Amino acid sequence: MSNNPVSKPTIRRRLISMVYEALLGFAVLFLPFLIFEVATGGSHTPLVEHMRQALAFLVLGAYFIHQWTREGQTLAMRTWRMKLVSTNGGPVTPRVAVVRYLLSWMWILPALIVALAADLHRWQALGAILIGIAAWSLTAFFDKDRQFLHDKLAGTRLVQLPPLEKKKKAASAA
Repeated sequence: MSNNPVSKPTIRRRLISMVYEALLGFAVLFLPFLIFEVATGGSHTPLVEHMRQALAFLVLGAYFIHQWTREGQTLAMRTWRMKLVSTNGGPVTPRVAVVRYLLSWMWILPALIVALAADLHRWQALGAILIGIAAWSLTAFFDKDRQFLHDKLAGTRLVQLPPLEKKKKAASAA
């Protein structure tokens, strides 16, 4: 067991953490979307659909940027003992966090563009997105530290924190 706090999390560990992050993203969006749906009467006009997408983009951006600049960790990252740091190992600045957030959309944005251009719907569009995610995850294999391309471009990296110390059980006096 290594005491090195700057080891690299495995790609598998980061991808599993991202699945958890997606579930947490739904929780973060719940209340803003509930308020939005009540305010718009659940309308599905093109304008309201674009407003809904913008709301998701802004709420998720606020969540991630806040978490990354506060302690370098979201809840999912804490669970998997990972931390986001700048390339020099220091904390992430708000500007860098914004750049990373925008670049992180590259996981799905190219696939969304392809789905739109090819007029893909439902399962076909989801398939395109999954292929896009798989393709983007391969970018880690082109980096010596196995960092994803958006981290490399943003000047950030994920580090693996050491395991937590096990709490010692206090002996109970009888």
